[in-house]
Amino acid sequence: MFSTLRRRFNRNSLDDDDSEGGAFNDSTSQTKKSRRPPNTAFRQQRLKAWQPILVPRVVLPMLLLVAIVCVPIGIGFMYATYNIQLLEIDYSKCEKLASDSYDDIPGKYTTYHFKNNKKSSIQWKFNNDTDNDSATCTLKFDIPGDIKDTIYLYYKLTNFYQNHRKYVDSYDWNQLRGEAVGKDDLSNKCSPMNVRDNKVVYPCGLVANSLFNDTINDPVDTSSKSSYTFDSTGIAWGSDLSKYKKSQYDTDDIVPPENWMKKYPKGYADSDLEALAKDERFMNWMKTAALPSFYKLYGKNKETFKKGTYEMDIELNYPVSIFGGSKSIAFSTSSVIGGRHMGLGICFIIVGGIAVVFMLIFLVKHVFTRKQSDHAFLEGLNDGSEERRDNPEDEVLRDIL
Repeated sequence: MFSTLRRRFNRNSLDDDDSEGGAFNDSTSQTKKSRRPPNTAFRQQRLKAWQPILVPRVVLPMLLLVAIVCVPIGIGFMYATYNIQLLEIDYSKCEKLASDSYDDIPGKYTTYHFKNNKKSSIQWKFNNDTDNDSATCTLKFDIPGDIKDTIYLYYKLTNFYQNHRKYVDSYDWNQLRGEAVGKDDLSNKCSPMNVRDNKVVYPCGLVANSLFNDTINDPVDTSSKSSYTFDSTGIAWGSDLSKYKKSQYDTDDIVPPENWMKKYPKGYADSDLEALAKDERFMNWMKTAALPSFYKLYGKNKETFKKGTYEMDIELNYPVSIFGGSKSIAFSTSSVIGGRHMGLGICFIIVGGIAVVFMLIFLVKHVFTRKQSDHAFLEGLNDGSEERRDNPEDEVLRDIL
């Protein structure tokens, strides 16, 4: 009897535990948060979408439009670029190849283009003045006809990586803005060109220290002995002119960069600091180039560059052999798209030509390679059957074909 009561009591206890556990599980499941995104069009990806169907009647006109736009633009750019007159002379090897009398410069070191494809005679000679520790390369060239457009004088360097990550930031803008920055406050990026002889280097950094310092003199007409003067004002960006200010340093507290000592052997004077703040050639150099081969504007002249033979002296101070590069000077006119560079016009013509080629290919494929089964299928779509006519899928297929 007692065993029967014990079994009943145990059975009731298990039932109570199951009911309590079920209630606890239900309450837990109710409080558990769901990870399902809200039932909105955006979260459930039910937004309306449009997918273009590339059919011949759309693709062919698009390719034709690309060709109509690109080819004339490319031809216009090529024509404008072709009319630019240019004389470029690489004088890197003048010290090694030139003698003390005029010799013709090898053709690989010269590039020129004048109106009507006129020719120019280009020569050089080298003079080494050991007494004054100077070397001069003299260039002699012909201008075959009057050039009435504005003439820009550039120097060009190759294989010079101004975009190197340590070089491109090696300056202190506070210095260039005119502030007298102390030795301890100079930018760390100027190192190691920041302090010398316990004095602040102004301007500090690798960019300023490597300033192009060949002295390019104005060309002189050999017959009239008149100079064609290139002005260094108005060659920098207007935004740069407002950034550079006269330095507040005391001249006794600063020294020039190491590679500037030939120009300032006794250090700075007050007039030097004022001139440096207005030196637009220096500003152009400080605007680092993105590619290893680049041009920097050195001067310009808006007067007519008259026909004649000119001589031009260049004092050689800037070594390029240490980085395996070259240096050149270039006289050039300009157009609405800049200097004499054919690349942009060629790119437009190539894009237009590719569009024409693909348009012809697609047209031939569409006209001559269509299967007869396509026509049979279209006839089947139009056989008069209401079920087939009312089917929306057939309407889509009919539009595609």
